Amino acid sequence: MARVEINFDGLIGPSHNYAGLSLGNLASAAHAGAVSAPCAAALQGLAKMRHNLGLGLVQGLFVPLPRPNGAFLDALGLAACEPTDEAERRLRAAAWSASSMWTANAATVSPAPDTADGRCHLTAANLVTMPHRAQEWPDTVRQLRLAFADSAHFVVHDAVPACFGDEGAANHMRMAPGHDAPGLEIFVYGRTGGAFPARQHEQASRAVARLHGLDPARCLFVEQAPEAIAAGAFHNDVVAVANGRVLFTHEQAFADPEGTYGAIRAALPEAEIIVVPASAVSLADAIKSYLFNAQLLTLPDGAMALVIPLEAWENGPVRGWLETMLAGNGPIRHVLPVDVRQSMANGGGPACLRLRVVADPATVDPRFLLDADKIGRIEEVVATHWPERIAPTDLGTPALAAQVIAAREALLAVLDLKELA
Repeated sequence: MARVEINFDGLIGPSHNYAGLSLGNLASAAHAGAVSAPCAAALQGLAKMRHNLGLGLVQGLFVPLPRPNGAFLDALGLAACEPTDEAERRLRAAAWSASSMWTANAATVSPAPDTADGRCHLTAANLVTMPHRAQEWPDTVRQLRLAFADSAHFVVHDAVPACFGDEGAANHMRMAPGHDAPGLEIFVYGRTGGAFPARQHEQASRAVARLHGLDPARCLFVEQAPEAIAAGAFHNDVVAVANGRVLFTHEQAFADPEGTYGAIRAALPEAEIIVVPASAVSLADAIKSYLFNAQLLTLPDGAMALVIPLEAWENGPVRGWLETMLAGNGPIRHVLPVDVRQSMANGGGPACLRLRVVADPATVDPRFLLDADKIGRIEEVVATHWPERIAPTDLGTPALAAQVIAAREALLAVLDLKELA
């Protein structure tokens, strides 16, 4: 089979909870302390995977990382201690975080047509801005090196040094005439300032481009608009998404929008840039609805579809703009709402839940690729083993720890992924 885009979704883990750990993520903060529903959350994610598989797309899966992370608690001297203040409570909660489900932050991916050695390169994101995420990358690398072990086709890099924050594909876009054609890689970084941190450092992006052996003439380094970060767009994929020759973006996504569009058109003359004006959809509505945190997909017939959260379809200005777009003759011909409310309540939409990898599926470890039967087996594991509810006071209890660990072990057994135990 030729190289195609494979969407690897993160299965929402059995410790999914609402601890409100992500500064600058408005949805996460708004639901801090709420009772989560890990079983329902994972089934929602699997339904999205099944939906995309039904569109004729190749669908992959990453499994949850080990939680609670005892090594993290040991390193902080908290393994045998009850939290004595809010700071210690948040650190304990970080050890239980299921945030690896948002695999858009797992790595930055450059497909083989773009790289000097003709292999697909993946660099794990260090995620150093947030403690609950900074612990992820060593386990992420283990999983990436298992899924993409064929060294003739893949190179998996460790995270860049932690002095430069890197948030992975959530701040990286690729545009090309087709998935298997050489493309333009767009790295979006932020600058520190305002109430919320800018999570992506320019030098991290430049390091990734060098590690991947990209042609400097086929790379753009673009600053995210400070007002977007201040409004709650903690990653670029909250305000912009690209696929093929199409960039779908909010008017206020970039610090220099016209300069950005001009550079894209100069490098890719066939580029189509769809700008949603603030007069139609405010920055606040775009962020609240996660309109741009959507999967912009090329279907087997060549048409493009936008997979959006239900929250976007239910937002009046957003739906009005989408219906106007569909009535026109633009490249996005379908809008497909999906229910990922449990993920949305913690600040992650459809695009957060997936990592895009352009590759020949035959070169990927088949244990990480899905079909309808395998999704059914995973659904059975989730329905049997995932907790129905987790309240904040449950975190740290031996009973919940035993259930979460046993649930992950059951999943690994069904998928024959004993190497990740």
